[in-house]
Amino acid sequence: NVTMAAQMTDAHRRFLQVLMSHGIMEGSETRKLHRRCCEIDKVYYAHDKLDDFISTINSHLQPLFMQIRKGMSEDDGRAHYALVNLAETEITKMASDYTENELELFRKTMDLIISSENGFASSTDILNLADQLKTKKMKKKEAEQVLKVFVEDKWLSERNGEYTLHTRCIIEMEQYILSNYPDMARKCNICHSLAIQSQVCESCGIVMHLPCVRKYFRAQTEPRCPQCNDFWSCDIP
Repeated sequence: NVTMAAQMTDAHRRFLQVLMSHGIMEGSETRKLHRRCCEIDKVYYAHDKLDDFISTINSHLQPLFMQIRKGMSEDDGRAHYALVNLAETEITKMASDYTENELELFRKTMDLIISSENGFASSTDILNLADQLKTKKMKKKEAEQVLKVFVEDKWLSERNGEYTLHTRCIIEMEQYILSNYPDMARKCNICHSLAIQSQVCESCGIVMHLPCVRKYFRAQTEPRCPQCNDFWSCDIP
């Protein structure tokens, strides 16, 4: 109930505006922003109250079907905060920014990434799809340009010609991916959020994010699966 919720101050509004302009922010940047907004607008600041500060904003965003969500970078395990639109599936939200065949290319790229073993799709494989699009075929040059835009807009990340889903995309599309890829998309056994770049237990099939694998096995001399206790045969990153 919004009337019961803590009041929004200018600090909350400023914080929300900056986050909206970035789309997604890394955890330490978000904490700095929290402090700066409170200082500028002379609002009580406590370094361990970021979650409370955000939940005040979220209670006021609720009627607008929006929410600030916290997620994790699959590369380094760092926290990130993103503003998410809950009213529509993210693919339809993307529709206002991209043409139909660009969206089809994105969907096909997503198919490749989610069905891959390591959570990546090569640019060669993606570009090979460009001239098979049902909506309107794309020349390779054109498709390269579109991929570049997806990276700039933080839907995809690229490393040495390999593409994966950007942290922002994972935070925003988690529900969409879990419901649209029920046989392939899985949650990490440790942090229980969607895992794209992950390792799989050969015995029982549970999935773990690479940063979660690193953290979980750090103190163990012999890595054993948290679920079935069998030897963890993947290389610990």
